[in-house]
Amino acid sequence: MIHLVRSKLSVLYFGWRMIAASCAIRVLGGGLHAYGFTVFFLPVTQELGLTRAATSLVFSLARAQGALEGPLAGYAIDRYGPRPVVSVATLLAGIGYMLLAGVQSYTTLLIVYMGIISLSYQAGFMDATMTVANTWFIRKRALAMSIISGSIALGGTLITPLLAYAVHTWGWRRAAFAAGVAFLFGGLPLARFLRRSPESMGLLPDGDPADQAIQAPQSTRSTQGAANKHEFSLPEALRTYQFWLLALATTIRVTCLSSVLVHFVPILVWRGLTQQRAAFFLAFLALLGMPAHLLTGWLGDRFFKPRLMALCMVIASFSVFLIFHGAAEWQLFMALILFTLVEALFPVTWATVGDFFGRNNFAKIRGSMSFFYMWGSVIGPVTAGAIYDRHESYSPMMFILIGLFLAGACCYGLLRAPSPR
Repeated sequence: MIHLVRSKLSVLYFGWRMIAASCAIRVLGGGLHAYGFTVFFLPVTQELGLTRAATSLVFSLARAQGALEGPLAGYAIDRYGPRPVVSVATLLAGIGYMLLAGVQSYTTLLIVYMGIISLSYQAGFMDATMTVANTWFIRKRALAMSIISGSIALGGTLITPLLAYAVHTWGWRRAAFAAGVAFLFGGLPLARFLRRSPESMGLLPDGDPADQAIQAPQSTRSTQGAANKHEFSLPEALRTYQFWLLALATTIRVTCLSSVLVHFVPILVWRGLTQQRAAFFLAFLALLGMPAHLLTGWLGDRFFKPRLMALCMVIASFSVFLIFHGAAEWQLFMALILFTLVEALFPVTWATVGDFFGRNNFAKIRGSMSFFYMWGSVIGPVTAGAIYDRHESYSPMMFILIGLFLAGACCYGLLRAPSPR
């Protein structure tokens, strides 16, 4: 049996091993950070005596820092490969969460969360792992990216409930220290598995034989003609309207997604649920992430990606109404099923970037785009916190989110593949 397993692994395209390693890295980061931060929201706010807008500002500015470092991180990934970037990121995340356990003021919270933790997450856990998928795959690019992106939600399902239990049992400080230890002992070994590209190992993307062209025959491509043979440089990409329209649509989507995720537990508590029950629904939302990512990735390789993204944004606008004002519990479950499509569009977005602009400068182009869209993660949560502080209600936020989702759908709907210069 062991011999049979080894035999099957030996014929498996090595790129899928890279996807598995990237998934494991994102499971760790997703469970402890991407979904985990909402578990810390209320305890940190209450113990440090902060307003919700002030706490939202910390998490939001942390993501803004990811925007500022995006172009530099993209250059480093394209220049040195993903492994050193992921290694440094997991080291900083581990140290940062261990220091977070000792913060005693708003100032130190800002310094630790922004200066150490957020400095690592976007570059190492997001940009580098997505570059792995874009480098190792072309025809199955959207599916590979969806598997990696969906693993964040898997981390939210498997790890975030344990983190919530630790916060409830031990307190948020001990839980934060334990999260730092998990980053160090889990992330650093995983980074060692990453390899730069299929060409560096004598392979071709998608596992194609050396005597075949990298691109699939026309009959096997998606209807969008996704695999653009022309490689755009960063300056060339910046001169296309597709770059800016995609950046705007992604900014709108990130604004809406961040607003809901940062305030997810507080929103449900405002609706009358306990924090423990709200954490259960958070885990349910995370559980839906992987199948939603796989579904959108499968569809993205077969249909015109911008049109798919536009449809999902329209569906998300309806889910927002149910999250805020659904009367029955089954309506909340339905809302979360629909809302998970918002996050599931991330890999389809980056597969579109790869389709439009190529492989060689993907990290730089994606990093430059992040300089713009990451500001949405600042504006959204802070605005939501300010709305609650002013009205003691999240209701006004619902109308803003619905309008933004529909505007984002229009932006996606206008996208077409750029013509090579």
